[in-house]
Amino acid sequence: MATLSGFELKPILVFGYGNLSRGDDALGPLLLEYIGQQADAVLGSVDILCDFQLQIEHALDLEHRDLVLFADASVACTQAFAFAELSPVRDDSYTTHAMSPAAVLAVYQTIKKQPPPPCFLLSIKGERFELGEGLSVGAQGNLTAACRFAQELLADVDVAAWRQLVSG
Repeated sequence: MATLSGFELKPILVFGYGNLSRGDDALGPLLLEYIGQQADAVLGSVDILCDFQLQIEHALDLEHRDLVLFADASVACTQAFAFAELSPVRDDSYTTHAMSPAAVLAVYQTIKKQPPPPCFLLSIKGERFELGEGLSVGAQGNLTAACRFAQELLADVDVAAWRQLVSG
């Protein structure tokens, strides 16, 4: 395992983002909470990172990783969750305070002069995002399904196995 400033970096990074105070926007951080409660067998190779939103600095969190999973709430999902592999794409979000995961990968590629590690996005269907609201009933069920799926992913942290699970 790599080290950075005295901290041991684990090969797998799970990065959940969202706002716990905005209803279903909490889905990414809540997925991390679930993963954090799992057995040491899973956590032995997994680092967990949580933030309100993706920013340009998060490109450096991809360094020395074998595999990265981003987790976030989404209004675009047609099912409980969607799972996709990401590619670096420089989009307009790199100039804002909140970036897309693909833009974070593009920043990594630009500053490191190499491709990012394999990265995937687990989008969890959300319905309500108002400030001060709790998780909606629908999002609770979607989170349960996404947690089971994430547990399956982390039980086999092989990029080929993950690619076979990508949503169609």
